[in-house]
Amino acid sequence: MDHAQARYLEAKRTVDERALDRLVRDELLDRLPPSPSVVEFAAGTGVTVPRLLEWGVEPSSYVGIEQDADLVDYACETRALDLDERGYPVTGTDEGFSVGADEAVDVRFVAGDATAVADGDADLVVAQAFADLVDHGTLLDALDRAVGDDGLAYLPITFDGGTLFQPDHPADDRIERAYHDSIAERPGRDPRTGRHLLDRFRTATGELLAVGGSDWIVRPRDDGYPADERYFLSCLLDFVADALDGRSVDGTGDWLSSRRQQLADGKLTYVAHQYDLLYAP
Repeated sequence: MDHAQARYLEAKRTVDERALDRLVRDELLDRLPPSPSVVEFAAGTGVTVPRLLEWGVEPSSYVGIEQDADLVDYACETRALDLDERGYPVTGTDEGFSVGADEAVDVRFVAGDATAVADGDADLVVAQAFADLVDHGTLLDALDRAVGDDGLAYLPITFDGGTLFQPDHPADDRIERAYHDSIAERPGRDPRTGRHLLDRFRTATGELLAVGGSDWIVRPRDDGYPADERYFLSCLLDFVADALDGRSVDGTGDWLSSRRQQLADGKLTYVAHQYDLLYAP
């Protein structure tokens, strides 16, 4: 499997946890029914499962849809071990694992395209860091199909077109503009998804229940970067480098070499502007 992809997703866990908006989370928890059925779009390495349990949510079932079949296998194996180490009773099943003793949570990860999800009646659909990767209309159609009556759609870590690196560099504005342009040129992608979804939700048949900022902020501390966040930042610099490849942006070479040196020296700070959204289709 692509271990670099799995490591990147695991490395950003601590960044996500700091970023998640608490007021949106609390509104979600207040509205969830007991033992909700949960579906997740683009489940990645499955970190939503332990997060929900930590928040006191014990789903009746959880299905994580992930396009990368290797990540499906990784999520199933890694999250089962992770939860077992945290003291949760974990039992393997033919299609995944169960968590808990008496009324165990059935956890499954399946390979597939989340936007092609069949009609369902989930109490909660989670789509973390996903809405900016797909066409907005396609996403809303998928949410409408997957969410049942009185169900909720929780879209945390939705990118909204702000990318900042510090210290200042003369090429910053040009680099950010070119990076966002490269995102916008990809089919179905929108670097300003957060604000555009706010507009879509206001005119859609459902109701936007809560919205809050969930900016990623990664900064060095006295003892370096927390957890595996240095690796996370190195991946982001690679993403920018790949996006700028073939574009004639003045200062790109010096910008990239300066940023990589700052990362190595423990002096690079990064911020990305994002929203958490809670929507009732």
